[in-house]
Amino acid sequence: MNSTIARLVGGRLAVGVLTLLIVSLVVFFLTSLLPGDAVQEQLGQEATAEALAALRAQLGLDLPVHLRYFNWLGGLITGNPGISLVNGMPVDEMIASRLPNTLKLAAVTALVSVPLALTIGILSAMYRGSIFDRYSNMLAVFAVSVPEFLIATIAVLIFAVKLGWLSALSRSVEVESFGELVRIYALPVLTLCCVLTAQMARMTRAAVVDQLSASYVEMAILKGARPIRVVLRHALPNAIGPIANAVALSLSYLLGGVVIVESIFNYPGVATLMVNGVVTRDMPLIQACVMLFSLGFLMLVLLADLCAILSNPRLRK
Repeated sequence: MNSTIARLVGGRLAVGVLTLLIVSLVVFFLTSLLPGDAVQEQLGQEATAEALAALRAQLGLDLPVHLRYFNWLGGLITGNPGISLVNGMPVDEMIASRLPNTLKLAAVTALVSVPLALTIGILSAMYRGSIFDRYSNMLAVFAVSVPEFLIATIAVLIFAVKLGWLSALSRSVEVESFGELVRIYALPVLTLCCVLTAQMARMTRAAVVDQLSASYVEMAILKGARPIRVVLRHALPNAIGPIANAVALSLSYLLGGVVIVESIFNYPGVATLMVNGVVTRDMPLIQACVMLFSLGFLMLVLLADLCAILSNPRLRK
């Protein structure tokens, strides 16, 4: 790794850390402004003012907001995001019990959507202007325009209610057969893949088409190179950076779409845990979940930037 690449990578890492710090500020102060009182929720409406004050002092909620922020940030850095205000359990243990389920759902969605989207995007770029290209673009625009909750509702009505093939609720269990895997993940993955595949395919097509219009591709065509060789040997390696950005930005959509999907299908993941925390005004749980999603988004964007930097031959030499 030469000095230019090292400087660019170091700059991206520094910007990522600074962005995460700004996000922590925004998350903490915005969640502090949410209406409701978790202490009142925990003790009930019949609690006395003395009992409420004692519990607030025990939880540190009587401190000034800037001191609470620094205490929370210090705990977050050391791996201790706090104690749930509702059930008194450590927040890290609550998230750790749900995080594998969310990662499984994201992994299955990525395994389905990424190869499918890259294939559609590359074929659309190769045969741009054809019937396949026109119809794939039309379906992609339609899929991006339809919200996730509507796709999930239609999928439940068709495959669970009308046909009875799949369950309307999804759960995470030990998968012992391919049929069980399909039954558990089919509807959530279908809902996430509709928008995810459409976005990724459109951006992949744009990246490959941009390379196919370059002068070196025209020279390869004039020398008699076959179309498949032109795409795979010449255009695709130079489009790795934009395609990596397309994949990373599309996968980051999972962090938002999974909130809706887990809630609709009652999937026991981190997003469902965060929604329950919003209902009960469990601030430490909400803050930790939002920071986890923010960290995942920044890691995906940072990975895309690193792929774009390392795949650039002018920087490598």
